[in-house]
Amino acid sequence: MRDADGKLGSGKDTRRFRRMPGLFRLRGHAGGDVPVVELPDGRRFAADDPAGHRAVSEVLGREVTIAREAAVGHHDEGPVSVISTAALRRLGELTGAAVDPLRFRANLLVDVPGSGFPEDEWLGQELRVGAQVVLRPQRRLTRCVMIDLAQEHLPGHGRLLRTVAEHHDLTFGVWATVEQPGRITVDDTAAPTS
Repeated sequence: MRDADGKLGSGKDTRRFRRMPGLFRLRGHAGGDVPVVELPDGRRFAADDPAGHRAVSEVLGREVTIAREAAVGHHDEGPVSVISTAALRRLGELTGAAVDPLRFRANLLVDVPGSGFPEDEWLGQELRVGAQVVLRPQRRLTRCVMIDLAQEHLPGHGRLLRTVAEHHDLTFGVWATVEQPGRITVDDTAAPTS
């Protein structure tokens, strides 16, 4: 979403982004060549449909257009973000409550037994996912206030960012580059290789 000043919608204000409460209420879907935006009431609009621009503006309470970010790729730190169930369990132990993975908006959630931060050990290695995909974790992901904000079906948290800062240097998960593209499906295995 782009506002009248040309800033992109986000959960925070920065040089490029404008905080737009309500974005978590929208869903994006692949729609061939044109992405599709789904509103909270279930209506769907192609990104190039002017009626969609008006409907999204109503939901967000400000005039916006649905626009492609052409100048700079839109990802926080890297192309693919990866977190593990072990890290979620560790964070839950530290906060005293289970932590929903949706708070971290990761592209990939890897089921790892135990509790800890196994992603740290994956840095620089290949991470094979399913039969085709090879990722290379590059760096730990620095987190921001977004993980504490209320999201659809999730209330605000208020303690996650502080806990991540105090116990894991403000990082949670890793970002990875794609070494070998392919298709990933739910329940594919994922394993690091040396």
